[in-house]
Amino acid sequence: MNIDLLLKNAHIVDGTGAPWFRGSVTVRNGKISSIVRGDTGDVKAQKIIDVKGKVVAPGFIDTHSHSDLQLFESPLLAPKVHQGITTEILGQDGFSMAPMHRDGGAEEWQRHLSGLAGDVTLDWSWDDTASYLDAVEENGVAPNVAMLVGHGTVRYNVLGMSNCTPNEAELNEMADLVTAALNDGAIGFSTGLVYSPQVNASTHEVQTLAAQLAPYGRPFVAHIRSEGNEMWKALDEFIDIGAEEDVPLHLSHYKVIGGAKKGHADRANHLLESARDRGVDITAEQYPYLAGNTLLSAVLPPWVHADGPDRALEYLADDKSRERIRKDIEEWRIDSWENQGPRTGWENIDVRNLNTDIWTDYEGASVAAIADELDQNPVETVCDLLYDENLTPSMILHTLNEDDVRKIMQYERVGIATDGLFGTEPHPRTYGTYPRVLGKYVREEGVLLLEEAIRKMTSLPARVMDLDSKGVIRPGMDADLVVFDPAFITDTATYDRPRQHPRGVQHVIVNGEFVVRDSETTSATPGDVIRA
Repeated sequence: MNIDLLLKNAHIVDGTGAPWFRGSVTVRNGKISSIVRGDTGDVKAQKIIDVKGKVVAPGFIDTHSHSDLQLFESPLLAPKVHQGITTEILGQDGFSMAPMHRDGGAEEWQRHLSGLAGDVTLDWSWDDTASYLDAVEENGVAPNVAMLVGHGTVRYNVLGMSNCTPNEAELNEMADLVTAALNDGAIGFSTGLVYSPQVNASTHEVQTLAAQLAPYGRPFVAHIRSEGNEMWKALDEFIDIGAEEDVPLHLSHYKVIGGAKKGHADRANHLLESARDRGVDITAEQYPYLAGNTLLSAVLPPWVHADGPDRALEYLADDKSRERIRKDIEEWRIDSWENQGPRTGWENIDVRNLNTDIWTDYEGASVAAIADELDQNPVETVCDLLYDENLTPSMILHTLNEDDVRKIMQYERVGIATDGLFGTEPHPRTYGTYPRVLGKYVREEGVLLLEEAIRKMTSLPARVMDLDSKGVIRPGMDADLVVFDPAFITDTATYDRPRQHPRGVQHVIVNGEFVVRDSETTSATPGDVIRA
């Protein structure tokens, strides 16, 4: 048998959580062909790499990626593959790039999401999930990619950015769009219930759309309505949908935030475990940082977004509308809305992705600091920023507690994901998530054993997303592999200097081809487009 690649003298961490062992891995035709314990003997291969005792693990599966448009502009996705990521799940938080049948919708949708998906200019050549996946395939991409169909996207196709409640015919049309996307290869359905337009959805709407998953057995992935003051109620809503519709659930970027929930990670873990006790298949993911990251426009009341980006900009330019915005935010006048500015504190919200000359000097500064320097109310500063920057800025929210992060990380149902956005100055998690876990939380602090950390990055997310040929080093599995030095691996990206690749990741292999070799990105784009 002709062997394409031999990785020898490795510490193999196979992804199952089992203890590492010494051995070698062979690759043939994009698949793992054998695992040889101990000495490789006379095994011959076209390429032989002596990894000299480094770890060989399955490639990491990022269950929360926002590379949906970035991959067209930068198909190598260097910030991701340098971490060891070999598979990305797109279409998060209810924001997929397909289907898109609405007249003029592609441009408006892209503008609406520019703070999340990046300000990317491209020819939007697709209209449904199949043609979007075809476009990715034709363009080429370094890691493998799969997508969830987004709640916000299907709602936008039927209702635009409106805050109205769909009638029965409109809801059925939305459900049909979800089903069509699942038939076209979407691996699940996502929502983000703090974002427009899906923030306007009733539980009935969410449940009706999630119910379309039942015949397929695919996951319902959710950014729930609250991760702070109303978190228990939001979790109950999510879990009840899973129980009543008998669909698998996956909780996005699991955390407890704000003063009211600080120190309550144990209770949150208990709620998830109780859900499993009642027969709900629920899992979660986490990023290993004390700050979140999303589009700055999310601090605006939902009604501002209800008529699309152009109308939102008109509201931001109008003094009367600005006063309404200020009162809605400062006086908490909208029930059941995750009012992120006051909840987080303007001093804890840093602005990013600034591009105009009048604002670039404030890159990375807090809203409170900018407002103070300009002698403004913070809401006025946010309105000016968003108007001048055409809604593109993002924000970093310093909201989390280290003890809660550790307790959630140790919960066995929780995997690791980046939730990484792109832009001029991204969150460091876009560049450093997986090495941070392996350096800080495994080697330095002992929060996790190495084998358990790798399980959370590989076989657990593969099981959640039903990727049967990934996540474990076994003969016949896809040859998605990462080689790293456990004594040296660490993240180098910081909030001040976020665009820094990690140290200690030597080789990353996707479908048997190197996308990172000797810590340098190659030009290869061997990633598969995964269709359910």
